[in-house]
Amino acid sequence: MAVAREEFALLRDAAPAEVDELLSRARRRRFTAGEVVFHAGDPADSLHLVRRGRFAVRITTEFGDIATINVLGQGDAFGELALLTPGAPRSATVAALEEAETLSIHEIEFAAMRDRAPQIDRLLSGLLAAQVRRLSSQLVEALYLPADTRVCRRLLDVVAAFGPVERGTVVPLTQEELASLAGTSRATVNKVLRDEQAAGTVELSRGRTTLLDPQALERKARPFS
Repeated sequence: MAVAREEFALLRDAAPAEVDELLSRARRRRFTAGEVVFHAGDPADSLHLVRRGRFAVRITTEFGDIATINVLGQGDAFGELALLTPGAPRSATVAALEEAETLSIHEIEFAAMRDRAPQIDRLLSGLLAAQVRRLSSQLVEALYLPADTRVCRRLLDVVAAFGPVERGTVVPLTQEELASLAGTSRATVNKVLRDEQAAGTVELSRGRTTLLDPQALERKARPFS
């Protein structure tokens, strides 16, 4: 299995030898649309590097609702806490949104690498730092940006998780899922999307949103840039 380290942005600053060894120990896993990689509460035992497709990260709220908190695409990673606290319960459920593929590194393999080369921890530090930056950014958005801006940003983020943001790209998420990602209500998402449809930036259909004018949407999503 030939895998280029450049496929994974999170690993680009690590030493090539460390990345090569990590990838050489990875196991390819393929998933069909809707297939669950792991459920919240399952024992954590592996890190996944996303090679193809998109994955939804979901949690169950105290009221029993399912909330989508992130969408990950090519070059991203999930399950990294398994390398720090092996066997601890998974904190979220991860499922494929379409046919997808990951490279899975078991915590036993990672532990063996750490024993021989403690500097491999730099890879893990990079993964965790990226997560902290993402969460900090989302917190600032939730506190200071209006809901319509957050909805536009999440639309573009989901598209970018798959590839280029361009006309005709489809976001295969329901309005409930977009509301979870944007930290707002479904009613607000519905209003924002219908306003955008009237403006000609998106087209709505059941369970999906198609981008018609991504440049105009980008201007609304980044009003201060």
